[in-house]
Amino acid sequence: MINRRNFLRGTGVTLALPFLASQKSSGVSSSQWAKPQPRRIVCIGNHLGFWPEGFFPEGERVNSELSPTLNPIKNQTDDFTIFSNLDHGTSGGHKAVHTFLSGIRKEEAAGFPEKNRTLDQAAAEHCGSATRFSSINAGLGEGTSMCWTRSGVCIPPVNNPAKMFEALFIESDAASQKVQRSRLQHQKSVLDAVNDSARRIGSRLNASDRNKLDQYLTSVRDVERRVQMSKLWLDRPKPKSPIEPVLEKERMHIEEIPLFYDLMTLALQTDSTRVATFEIPMGFKTAELNVGSYHGLSHHGKEAGRLEQLAIVEAYLIKQFGYFLNKLRESEILDQTLVIHGSGMGNASSHSNKNLPVILAGGGLKHRQHIACPAEDHKRVPLCNLWLSALQWFGLETERFNKSSGTFSELEFRS
Repeated sequence: MINRRNFLRGTGVTLALPFLASQKSSGVSSSQWAKPQPRRIVCIGNHLGFWPEGFFPEGERVNSELSPTLNPIKNQTDDFTIFSNLDHGTSGGHKAVHTFLSGIRKEEAAGFPEKNRTLDQAAAEHCGSATRFSSINAGLGEGTSMCWTRSGVCIPPVNNPAKMFEALFIESDAASQKVQRSRLQHQKSVLDAVNDSARRIGSRLNASDRNKLDQYLTSVRDVERRVQMSKLWLDRPKPKSPIEPVLEKERMHIEEIPLFYDLMTLALQTDSTRVATFEIPMGFKTAELNVGSYHGLSHHGKEAGRLEQLAIVEAYLIKQFGYFLNKLRESEILDQTLVIHGSGMGNASSHSNKNLPVILAGGGLKHRQHIACPAEDHKRVPLCNLWLSALQWFGLETERFNKSSGTFSELEFRS
């Protein structure tokens, strides 16, 4: 078992270090220090959300009198904002949770030009090959089906910390690299053949079939992009790990969550990626917290005993979220990292997908707020408006994201 105290105390450090004032006068040119830090986005999704009555603050300000669920991060109120009455106007309970970062159910994705592509994947496309990984998708167990490409394909999370560590820091041997290079070349040849065939038959198709072919070629281009990115990074060395190796072993979920947050912080800090996600499924093993089944507790029916146990689970998850924000601050990248924590489930007990729990942290924004949007149906603000503003903050020049009706004007930057 990895000693948590030693986890971040390694050797051979070649991190992308934060600005160090004492080094500015050591011969490093001012132009190097003037280079702005890249912006980053992290999305954390919890399948079962949070009990609404324990989550949402009552007033318009987030202060020391936080809601019970948020009490573990009461000393970090300058770092986050709570939103209420935001959702996608969808229904379906568990079957609609996957809409959290897109607003579009997979069943209706074909009617949208970019299918049900999620916020994280829009950001990942914007990054392109600027980093080794356009995005890193991590999570516990089966995940929450949170991340979707423009081809309508769900990206499963990496649910093994050792595998994630290996991808970030362990170099492949020469034989493995040769096999990978051959595989990439074969994939490119296949994709070239598919494109040639499509060009030959495209002019002979009717409008309906051309539309189907265009949708198929969109998927092909998505694969082409990934192949090209993989080739670009194949011969570039990975950063050296500043931590002890994460070994393959059995771990409890309550050990894996902070471990994944540590690895995500390092992935962002080394600029291995600028987009990361983390998924917490309803299969989260809450017995490790000495309480009942997570899914069972979420169907509490307002029974006091179950609510007490559910509060223990939710407080733990929020405490770990606070731990992650602290790691980002210690790494001096919190102001350049927009962190979203929430769910596509508004109330798991009633299977409602309305009034989703949403926390926005970091990003250099003015926080310490509870932004309560209009609750009336005819005045409701689409959650995709907030996602659009997040993407614009990230650098995308776009005026629309899926079901958005505009941007979210209430966001302000610190002066």
